Amino acid sequence: MRTPRKSGILLHPTSLPGSGGIGSLGAEASAFIDFLAASGQSLWQVLPLGPTGHGNSPYSCYSAYAGNPLLVNFETLVEEGDLAAGECEDSGTKHRIDFPRVQRYKSRLLLKAADTFLARDDDHRHDEFRHFRETTPWLQDFALFMALKDHFSGACWNDWPADIRTRSPHALIEYAARLAHEVNLHCYSQWQFFRQWHRVKKYANHRGVEVIGDIPIFVACDSADVWSNPSLFKLDRLGDPTVVAGVPPDYFSVTGQLWGNPLYDWEALAQSGYAWWIERLRSSFGLYDIIRIDHFRGFAACWEVPAGEATAVNGQWVDGPGEALFEAVEAALGKLPIIAEDLGVITPDVLELRDRFGFPGMKILHFAFDSGPDNPYLPHNIERSSVIYTGTHDNDTTVGWYSRLTDSERQRILHYLDSPGKTIAWDLIRATLASVADTAIIPLQDVLSLGSEAKMNAPGTVGGNWSWRYQAGDLNDGHAARLLDLTEIYGRLARRRHAH
Repeated sequence: MRTPRKSGILLHPTSLPGSGGIGSLGAEASAFIDFLAASGQSLWQVLPLGPTGHGNSPYSCYSAYAGNPLLVNFETLVEEGDLAAGECEDSGTKHRIDFPRVQRYKSRLLLKAADTFLARDDDHRHDEFRHFRETTPWLQDFALFMALKDHFSGACWNDWPADIRTRSPHALIEYAARLAHEVNLHCYSQWQFFRQWHRVKKYANHRGVEVIGDIPIFVACDSADVWSNPSLFKLDRLGDPTVVAGVPPDYFSVTGQLWGNPLYDWEALAQSGYAWWIERLRSSFGLYDIIRIDHFRGFAACWEVPAGEATAVNGQWVDGPGEALFEAVEAALGKLPIIAEDLGVITPDVLELRDRFGFPGMKILHFAFDSGPDNPYLPHNIERSSVIYTGTHDNDTTVGWYSRLTDSERQRILHYLDSPGKTIAWDLIRATLASVADTAIIPLQDVLSLGSEAKMNAPGTVGGNWSWRYQAGDLNDGHAARLLDLTEIYGRLARRRHAH
């Protein structure tokens, strides 16, 4: 039986409108879901929802399990009595996130809300809070990790004193007792994040919208994951990585890309039956309906660079776990709806691994026009099982991308699209929805026909990334009607549900 044709929108929750200087999991999230339903969309794709570290990148988080407390909606905390209405204020500009300002503002009020909640023993929510703490296996390590980071002025865990860096039992007990209040505060923030996110997802599912989540293959060195499980990574006795992740030199960069993430010790993971990865996926499928795995090719082989190298040139390909990992995952969790991010230079073994487990790959329309009619990214060439995008969070917006092309490149694109090019973003949206791919995803910036000022991330750059937001007035019934029309024409119309 054929998979139903579907379509949806890529938008990270930080980009939602509202007060507080950053998008949050409140009324604006529900309003966006209503837009998805009104425009016939059945998918909402988000970026990783974890607590971001250096650079504010959702692909570099302090935990592979925890949520980003900056997404907690304060209006909900006011309704529940943990904050007073007068304590909340707007913070930052409308269309850009001022991360340092938002971090200071939200951290201060989250601490205040937690203190208020924890001081009220008669609050009926305490049973729910206790249940969350008792049934969330990663929470204690994460909350202690964050409390320790605050205690040691933000230092990376491998620069902490030796006893707690190496997690000696005595040190864990001592610091947990000394920082008990701070640990409780981080537990409260996580509890609020997860209860708010689950409400958002439940509402999305009620409106006929599934949520596509995103998990990076690698984790950050400065994370609770590596501190809590050092034996699963290639580290030296001090906790420093011996090798780090990257990609080799290619057409885009003569020195490659040096990401710096610690690499897994796949032999150690295999000895446990890949338990850590199984639990990571189990936890993620508690948050999402479908998961995209970033840098899927790393499961076949990854580019391993000796620690301390200035570039990724002096690396080598090292085999990953391949089929063994996903066989263990399927044995534990069953067949899973996973999208494999298979962009870039992909070798046959990666495609074989992807196809062996029936994972759809990705096609990006921005990459389709730099060669002839055999380009595998052109809508008429892609596999039906693929997920097609105009662009992703790492691409410029369609308007920005098109503006940088030469006249001859533009003419080639317009000839293919049979378009005068006056509304290039919607031309590509139409081509994406019309493609043979079962699933089509459009970044919201393209629905709004925005230029480069609205791009989410410019890979290889520092500063200014991940900060774009839209405002409530930017998205209107006209956008919904236009998208609904194209979605219906090309057979992707979702079964719509009514709001309460």
